Amino acid sequence: MRLCINIDHIATLREARGGVEPDPVTAAQICELAGAKGIVCHLREDRRHINDRDLRLLRDTVKTKLDLEMAATDEIIKIAVETLPDLATLVPERRQELTTEGGLDVAGHRHHLRDVVQELHRHDIPVSLFIDPVPLQVEAAREVEADFIEIHTGAYAEARDEEQAREHLAAVRASASLGRKLGLRVNAGHGLDYLNIEPFRQIEEIEEVSIGHAIIARAVFVGLDHAVREMITLTR
Repeated sequence: MRLCINIDHIATLREARGGVEPDPVTAAQICELAGAKGIVCHLREDRRHINDRDLRLLRDTVKTKLDLEMAATDEIIKIAVETLPDLATLVPERRQELTTEGGLDVAGHRHHLRDVVQELHRHDIPVSLFIDPVPLQVEAAREVEADFIEIHTGAYAEARDEEQAREHLAAVRASASLGRKLGLRVNAGHGLDYLNIEPFRQIEEIEEVSIGHAIIARAVFVGLDHAVREMITLTR
């Protein structure tokens, strides 16, 4: 299982003072040198953390894989087409949220999302859809011709007890299996950390996990290089 690092929180820390440090582009380079297999960033419509300049520089410097998380809006689609990330992950976005809350309602927006997927495909950009572990949404992702699904693991990560965690993990496992059967490639992410990642090593359908906050928080104490290497050990 590959590990990709979401560097949004590096940019969040920079924006807290409105300066230039810490630089998310430098952070991406450290993550790659530590062994990360990809870099994830979310160019939000309100530009609250990653900005357009960051994205351009990341596209120029990332050597592994650049995964652009994005809303399915005309402005961001245009930027994606100009930037050509290695993967575009479509996510829901609300201005008042602290972080992405829940997955896309692909089933309820099939026509629009099919058009967006086709537009990105016209420019040879593979597309992933960030969805909750619900069979209806997995099937809809296949219908709109996405290449990947990224299963939202937030409910699992926020489970109040072991029984609840097992239930949510079973839903993730079932959705990953269904996705693979339908010809989709499968990633996962949201809320995963050093304590709850281990069961995902047993879900063979999941190719890649995206982790951000936990690694950046750990890096405050042990350094980013060490924090990334620790997580890589847990995901092998």
